[in-house]
Amino acid sequence: MPGKYPDRIRALPGFDGRFDAHKLAADGADVLFASYPSGTSIPAHTHDTDNYGVIIRGELILTIRGCVERYGVGDWYHVPAGVEHAADFEHDSDEIEFWFEQTD
Repeated sequence: MPGKYPDRIRALPGFDGRFDAHKLAADGADVLFASYPSGTSIPAHTHDTDNYGVIIRGELILTIRGCVERYGVGDWYHVPAGVEHAADFEHDSDEIEFWFEQTD
């Protein structure tokens, strides 16, 4: 994984998805430490989880509800469960994502 995470985080189990990440599971949530090489593009998709993330290196270009927003270092974003979104990364980027399970 090209990110700059500490050894303890890089020792967490890998995430089996469309990007490189290490996953820390918690009761009712997963925490992903994700890295994206420049040029990464994640096509439109949805999640069953309510997702929050913070950019810690680089920039996220998030397309959600027809709007394109840019998030830089220290910026938090939110993608509600079931909402279609896409992501692009023009620069090498890292983020910490929190995927919260939906409760009824």
